[in-house]
Amino acid sequence: MHDIVIIGAGPAGMTAAIYGRRASKTVLMIEAKSYGGQIINTPQIENYPAAPNISGYDFAVNAFGQATELGAETVFEKALGITPHDGVFTVTTDRGEHEARSVIIATGSENRKLGLPDEDRLIGRGISYCATCDGSFFRGKDVAVVGGGNTALDDALYLSQLCSKVYLIHRRDGFRGAESTAELLKRKENVIFVLNSRVTRLISEKRLQGVEVTRSDGAVTEIEVSGLFVAVGRVPENGAFAPLIELDGAGYAASGEDCKTKTPGIFVAGDNRAKEVRQLVTAASDGAAAATEAVKYLNSNR
Repeated sequence: MHDIVIIGAGPAGMTAAIYGRRASKTVLMIEAKSYGGQIINTPQIENYPAAPNISGYDFAVNAFGQATELGAETVFEKALGITPHDGVFTVTTDRGEHEARSVIIATGSENRKLGLPDEDRLIGRGISYCATCDGSFFRGKDVAVVGGGNTALDDALYLSQLCSKVYLIHRRDGFRGAESTAELLKRKENVIFVLNSRVTRLISEKRLQGVEVTRSDGAVTEIEVSGLFVAVGRVPENGAFAPLIELDGAGYAASGEDCKTKTPGIFVAGDNRAKEVRQLVTAASDGAAAATEAVKYLNSNR
């Protein structure tokens, strides 16, 4: 039995673990993949106070080491659901069960896919959701980026330094991402804007060979590329816990800044929570708030 079980070991979960242990509560983090979450894919963090020019990987290693040194435990299992009973929560995973007096759900979000035939088959064979992870494999080749937010623009800018051509495909004629980044891309000779267009088919044999693009006016063209980087948003990983937490229309956990849910003793933190800003600093803030509220809950229910 642990005082606090944290589902997810990203920045929010690790911060929650640090705060939980500093309050002398027993803490267990349950992580399905690797600790650090999506921040490990960031080559350089420039907007976290007092930690300029640190890589996402180093940040994750430092945070995990800090939580571990304080006494937080970690198991690498996938959480499948939570069952409450008489003030105790049983977290079921793909490898067993863990009991807790409180739970913090910090599962983050996963990449949104295009939903096209062969997309899953071509992951690692031309399709990627992380330009900083896989961009070097396409050095000197032609690639495409799909999306119009900051991630897509940043991916296109990064790939323009490695690849021969970068096609930036977006369904609208303007971008949601930073205008300053869009202006930088416009000045890049090897970046080609393909606007008012959607990727409607993946062209492949064993590997991706190109994409079919359909414009809003119905015109269809084919673009030869070796790589396709998909950056069309993320999907919160809250489905397994929906019976116990309230979700908004997009599937994010509805909660205030106190990170409480409709179930006393269950809290949410990080990118799976409904909020305006999703950055490293706000994930850490959520983790601190959720753990603080969990400690209050535990102390009031002794």
